Amino acid sequence: MVTASHPAISRVGANVLERGGTAVDAALAMAAVAWLALPGQCGVGGDAFALVRRPDGTVEAFGGSGFGPDGSTPESHADRPHLPRYGALSVAAPGAIAALEALHRAGATMSLTELWAPAVTLARRGLACTAKTAGDIREHASRLAADPATAAALLPGGTVPATGTRLRQLALGSSIEELAADPAALYTGKLAARAVDHLESLGAPFSGDEWAATGEVSATPALRRRYRGHWVHQTPMPTPGWMVLDQLAICEGELGGAPLSATEVHWLAGAARIAFADRFAWAGSDSEDWRRGGEPAAVEAARARIRSGDLPGLAGANPDGDTTSMVAVDGDGRAVSLIESLAFTFGAGISLPDTGIVLNNRLGRGAYLVPGHPNELKPRRKPVHTLNAWLVTDDDGRLRHAGNTPGGDGQVQWNTQLLSHLLDHGAGPQAAVDAPRFSVFPGSDAEDLGAPAQLRAENRLGMDVLDGLRRLGHTVVPAGDWGAGGSAQVISVDHERGCFAGGSDSRQEGVALGV
Repeated sequence: MVTASHPAISRVGANVLERGGTAVDAALAMAAVAWLALPGQCGVGGDAFALVRRPDGTVEAFGGSGFGPDGSTPESHADRPHLPRYGALSVAAPGAIAALEALHRAGATMSLTELWAPAVTLARRGLACTAKTAGDIREHASRLAADPATAAALLPGGTVPATGTRLRQLALGSSIEELAADPAALYTGKLAARAVDHLESLGAPFSGDEWAATGEVSATPALRRRYRGHWVHQTPMPTPGWMVLDQLAICEGELGGAPLSATEVHWLAGAARIAFADRFAWAGSDSEDWRRGGEPAAVEAARARIRSGDLPGLAGANPDGDTTSMVAVDGDGRAVSLIESLAFTFGAGISLPDTGIVLNNRLGRGAYLVPGHPNELKPRRKPVHTLNAWLVTDDDGRLRHAGNTPGGDGQVQWNTQLLSHLLDHGAGPQAAVDAPRFSVFPGSDAEDLGAPAQLRAENRLGMDVLDGLRRLGHTVVPAGDWGAGGSAQVISVDHERGCFAGGSDSRQEGVALGV
């Protein structure tokens, strides 16, 4: 079974499984088609992370995110309160291709050339713009038009494509074909050299060595925590997967009552605020201090703070950002939960000329200019990330659930909410992904730190719940019926009945497909 935020992505994954491919094969094919189906959310120039459960029960993580320029230091940005959000100075070397190539080595049975051929075909034939893609291009048209290479790829004839228009990306198709044959070309080959030269010409002081270092990805152990009789596995640093595990630890035993009551939402929101405060205080990609929040004494202190209403207001989540995610499970017990992103919509808003590769703005989004902070800009320090993915296994090591969601810093909250729906309340995957959603704000994005605290909540929670949250001290901001954000994907395995069940978020255009 597969599930993703666009039918074309799910379809290619299902086709791979029908041809005898593994879940790893399916996820790799899906990841590449996503670059065409959701070009504002992900791409060759972005990042990717994945969790993989092998048939023997082993769970491993694959992390592909990059370093900023070796020449970019706090001193070189002394006149700024934070890094530029867009443009060359916001770019980190892209890690997606390196992560996918490492994932391929770990369990694929087909070549990347074969797996990425559907994406190449779609790039050359064109894929019809959905309302989302057309809307993304329309919203960001002025920024895209400012970069000739990006405009050539996404504004054909200088105009915003209408919904249903086939968007052909010939240059990107050639780049995907080249990288399928030689993934290292983006890190140590001619393509890497072209990227570094272009970014240097725009003022970003890359040396090229950062790109080579970004290309070195291998499997690492996943994080895990026991919750409600299951093991929840998460992606390690620089992702915030630890924040999901800490929120579950704080909330365990408090969420088994009425689903999405004011009390339950209060606990989940409080745990999120504490996790974000911990992230701001301690988290850096080259530090182990993030582990402090999951220690028993810290968990008990967090519980006491929620009970007393003494919650931090410094940091919460900014659900803005563009990412997409997908899940694949095969009949041998392999499972892949994969997520990829450009950071914000269309990333830095610049592309490598003649390649169709839009570059991410992860450095501008993620790194701080706060002196002495563990996430302060520093050469060869990866900015702390928003992407994360999860799997759930039972005591016998069997897969029970796999899932993820895009949505900036909302991800760690919505993933926690998904896991609570599944494990605390026994919800099915479609019910879990469609349940009313909420998030605390502001976020860990540098320019949002210190903004007034809010709880953004969908109206479907009900007026009684929203009023109850106000009485508990939350500043509630309605987010419409379906407007909180995210596009969650979940596959569940029922071993007792011998079947899969999938759910794809109704907030976007995706679908779950079984084979």
